[in-house]
Amino acid sequence: MNKTYVLISYDISDDNTRTKLAKRLKDYGRRAQFSVFEAEITATEMTKLKQQMAKVELGERDSIRLYTICKNCTGNVIIWGQGEIAEDPDIVII
Repeated sequence: MNKTYVLISYDISDDNTRTKLAKRLKDYGRRAQFSVFEAEITATEMTKLKQQMAKVELGERDSIRLYTICKNCTGNVIIWGQGEIAEDPDIVII
């Protein structure tokens, strides 16, 4: 199954909206920082994620950003301090 690596960041002032968004994003990947999630998702999941993000009611100064990162480019990510690149393990059912 072909997956895409995505980085989702957000800056949302309303506590309720921010909390709801974080809960939704946990369904796709893991939290890398307080307002940043990383995930490897399928094309179907990407479509669903975009639809959900489009429904979030943003304030005048709020934003959500979704960055698609090629698989080869994830090897160029540099992390200072604690953390690691999110990777979904390959699952093989025999």
